[in-house]
Amino acid sequence: MGLWKFLINSILPPRCIHCGCILSEHNGLCAECFKKIRFISEPMCACCGRPFDGEKEVAFGKTLYCAMCLKKKKKLLTMQRSAFIYDDFSKNLILDFKFNDKTSSAETLANMLYNAGRDIWKEKPDVLLPVPLHRRRLLQRKYNQSALLVKYLSAKTGIPADYFSLVRQQNTVPQVSLSGKERRRNLISAFSAVKPENIKNRKVVLIDDVTTTGTTLEECAKVLHKAGAAQIYALTLARTES
Repeated sequence: MGLWKFLINSILPPRCIHCGCILSEHNGLCAECFKKIRFISEPMCACCGRPFDGEKEVAFGKTLYCAMCLKKKKKLLTMQRSAFIYDDFSKNLILDFKFNDKTSSAETLANMLYNAGRDIWKEKPDVLLPVPLHRRRLLQRKYNQSALLVKYLSAKTGIPADYFSLVRQQNTVPQVSLSGKERRRNLISAFSAVKPENIKNRKVVLIDDVTTTGTTLEECAKVLHKAGAAQIYALTLARTES
């Protein structure tokens, strides 16, 4: 196998998933591109994972929470985490993966998700669910980027993947072009749990690429709560700073 790997790497050497430069090992990103990613680390909100950057955090016992999470009377998500900040560099990385057929990036990005989800893995979740695409958009795009991330995460964690229990029943307009209120209105009744027996009394982890207002994750969480999920966690590649 060592000789076979050497021959393959000689013909098709590993390349950085962003800039395309040749790498000595299958690391996914070269050192220069890796430095440009703004990974999220402590201190952060224990609930939503929002990083505290030059602002006052709120202590509740020995745990830190952001003001927004303390104001919420009902938390649909038990815990949310993201790997890095959504900025100009990470935006291009994700858009290439999402729209430009760079599916070879999936394993590297899933590894980043795995590291970001260490607090979630401690809770021993039962199943991984990708945020679904409507079938029309899936046909256009040819793949669901969140499902690809789930595939590699499932292999790495040993947690089963479920690609079919949560579906998108409405082909809504892309969220990126909408305001906060429009996003919530756009996603009303957009999702459905078609196999609630696979969700009932289970700890579920929702996987997506980016969270901005959190509307998509919350709408999915509402449906999963109605289906009887015991706990719902969310894990995304990136999150906006606001």
